[in-house]
Amino acid sequence: MSGRGKGHDTADAGDMDGKGSAKDSGSTRGTGIAKQRNSLSRVLPKNESYVNGHLSRAAFISIAILTFITFVGNFTQLQLSAALPTIVEEFGINITTGQWLSSVMPLVMGIMVPLTAFLTRRFSTRQIVIASMVVFTAGSVLAWLGPSFLLVLAGRTLEAIGSGVMWPVLQITVFSIFPMERRGVAMGTVGMAMSVAPAIGPTIGGWQTDASGWRSIFMMLTVIGLIALLMAIFGLHNFVDNDASVKADFFSVALSIFGFGGVMYGFTNSEAYGFGAPSVWGPMAVGLVGITWFVLRQLKGAKRFRQFSDRVFAARKAGADEHTIQKLRDTDVQPPLLDLTVLRNRSFAVGTLTATLSFFAFSSILVIIPLYIQNDRGYSATMSGLIMLPGAIGQCISQFAGGRALDRFGVRPVALTGSILLFVGTLMMSLIGPHTWIWWVSICQFIRQIGMGFVLMPITTWSLNCLKPREVSAGSAVTNTARQLGGAIGAPVLVILMETFSVLRQRALGAGTANAIAANIFGVQTALHISSAIVLVMVFTVLIGVKGDGAGSARDVAHRALRRMHTQMEERTAARALHGGAGPNAKSGSDEWPDRIE
Repeated sequence: MSGRGKGHDTADAGDMDGKGSAKDSGSTRGTGIAKQRNSLSRVLPKNESYVNGHLSRAAFISIAILTFITFVGNFTQLQLSAALPTIVEEFGINITTGQWLSSVMPLVMGIMVPLTAFLTRRFSTRQIVIASMVVFTAGSVLAWLGPSFLLVLAGRTLEAIGSGVMWPVLQITVFSIFPMERRGVAMGTVGMAMSVAPAIGPTIGGWQTDASGWRSIFMMLTVIGLIALLMAIFGLHNFVDNDASVKADFFSVALSIFGFGGVMYGFTNSEAYGFGAPSVWGPMAVGLVGITWFVLRQLKGAKRFRQFSDRVFAARKAGADEHTIQKLRDTDVQPPLLDLTVLRNRSFAVGTLTATLSFFAFSSILVIIPLYIQNDRGYSATMSGLIMLPGAIGQCISQFAGGRALDRFGVRPVALTGSILLFVGTLMMSLIGPHTWIWWVSICQFIRQIGMGFVLMPITTWSLNCLKPREVSAGSAVTNTARQLGGAIGAPVLVILMETFSVLRQRALGAGTANAIAANIFGVQTALHISSAIVLVMVFTVLIGVKGDGAGSARDVAHRALRRMHTQMEERTAARALHGGAGPNAKSGSDEWPDRIE
């Protein structure tokens, strides 16, 4: 009895120990997950993100995640272009209606970008990215399984909403982590990834459509969306402080939607219907009224918020007690949805104008040249993509090289070189004719996109560098909005001009297939001449307008070299201190840090 009881007692104790250890193990796992979540939710300060001239592991992983997600957004924009004929045939719709699956992406992104300044003030990086990926993935599922065209279009719209804010968020994160002298190469590196997406998107989309049908595109995007969501949940850190007390100006949000949405909707329709159609000038008129009202409201809100900030500052300077200052804060004066006062900064305004002109001139060529290759020269869509592909690779390389050159020489020589290359390449392309060697187009496009890479990222990085740190989010929203509008307006305007000159030329030449082709090529040449003139304006804008800190004067280059030398000396000193000084067993600084100035 006693022996049996003792055995039972021992067994019971073992069971209890087993259950206790299981509970302890579960509790430990739960605590570990909670600690990881808290660690990721904590704002990673700059001194923990960028240490001794290098990204920390946590910052590197987060930048990689944001770059991948932004790449997916850019990739998604053009992936469906090769599948449009198949979708149009399956749903029994016309090509103009089907084109909305492509047009809705820049349209919705143009509406979302102005909201990023508010979103980044109100919500954390993790909240924005995770919510964006949830919306993107839900849209991909809807487009994948949607039985009707309207549901597919709704899914595509959700994809645009989910990916629309990612590029500004990536920009703001890069600027919050990297010191000013390293931002060029950082932006060039992430920009290189962005340049690859438009090049491979149509190719992969066409291959998927031929192999497995167009719905396989959205199935793949669903899987990618889920992967990106999990990466954001388990690997993304917060980098910028957010203020939960910031409130949305919903009336400004509505004005932004009707204003920017109306203008972009009108210009999108203009390619199909012309500017005389009510479906074109009507939305554009509503959009212009909305944008005007939006701008006036933002300027008034910025003035009111500045006056409020001045009162709080004056009260603190006068030694007011905390109760008085809190009372001032309780008046609840909110910053504007989009702080347009950043455009008062001359350098930022010049950079934004240059970027907008480059998008205006560049985006139109991406529409016009494939028309020339396929309609006027009789080549296939696949051949058209191959002809344009070297240019995308060239821009990918020049984005990275331009970022490094920006950090070393300043923006002026880099952007001037890029804008001249863009001008020369466009002018060379305008020499095309009915019997031009087709790879001449590829060479010209390669030169143009090399120039584009040397202009766009360096000029954007420099213009944002010229702002105060607290203005970067507003500046990013303003410059990206301007670029979206430039791209959305540029393509239809130059396409309509091309068609107008083609019609006038055919009237002069007369009827016939040969005359029609000659007239079309004349229209393409004229559009390229106009694009060249726009790029020439951009060259003079860079030549005359790019001045000041970081612009690349001899004095500025000398200061940059001295600053790099000083930074390198500090890094070597820190390395020696880390390895216990200059004792016999200590590593030399040259073993740890490079001798050349980066």
